[in-house]
Amino acid sequence: MTTAPQDDYSIAIFDHIAHIRLTRPPHNMMTLSLAHSLADTLETLDAREDVRAVVLSAEGRSFCAGADLSRRPDQAKEETRPDRNPLYDAAVRLGATQTPIVAAVQGPAIGAGLGLALIADFRVASPEARFAANFVKLGFHPGFGLTYTLPQAIGPQRARLMCLTGRRIRPDEALNWGLIDALTEENGLLETAIALARDIAEGAPLAVKATRASLRPDLAAHIRKHTDHEHAEQVRLMKTADFAEGVRAVAERRPGRFTGR
Repeated sequence: MTTAPQDDYSIAIFDHIAHIRLTRPPHNMMTLSLAHSLADTLETLDAREDVRAVVLSAEGRSFCAGADLSRRPDQAKEETRPDRNPLYDAAVRLGATQTPIVAAVQGPAIGAGLGLALIADFRVASPEARFAANFVKLGFHPGFGLTYTLPQAIGPQRARLMCLTGRRIRPDEALNWGLIDALTEENGLLETAIALARDIAEGAPLAVKATRASLRPDLAAHIRKHTDHEHAEQVRLMKTADFAEGVRAVAERRPGRFTGR
């Protein structure tokens, strides 16, 4: 086994599997640096002959509870440009990686955290997991490619239900919908994810990557197209009174009082 600590996650490699574990508890909030660092690591793993599958897990209460809004002021000038969002550049890079990924979701996967989970090919979850695209509760538009990856995973009707209500989906419902592939107790979650990764790693690696690419054709290009649109809508909505109210409402832990302005 080889291990390598990073600022926000650790990596262990064994039995042709790379285990990436997010280490920003309790909520493993998504940051620009984390997203690009994960993309760097996955691109490096793609080039390693001894890695045939990846397991992505997390410490703490949440798998990833969304974008780290506390860091946005430092990035606001760059991230609110009308033409691009560097966080979504990272989402495109994640979508372009080649090695199959199994996500072990032990807690909430919200917003960008749901987007990260959907980059994975498979998701296993514990009973404590929750899944939500809660952007409308902020007066905001979905991002991180969710307008593409979520309908691909669960179908357009159920994706509309999640995105237009912001409803949190429990793991039993997520299993029924195909949003997750297995439901197991938390003490067996990582074992279940690794077992699935081992099944993948037993296949011929070139054939596995080629088959994955055929089953998820042009994923990065689709994420780029959808994140470009998502970002344009987010820039527009960030100028509204409803967005300002949504931010206040979340900070004050209350429902938003939206006016459509």
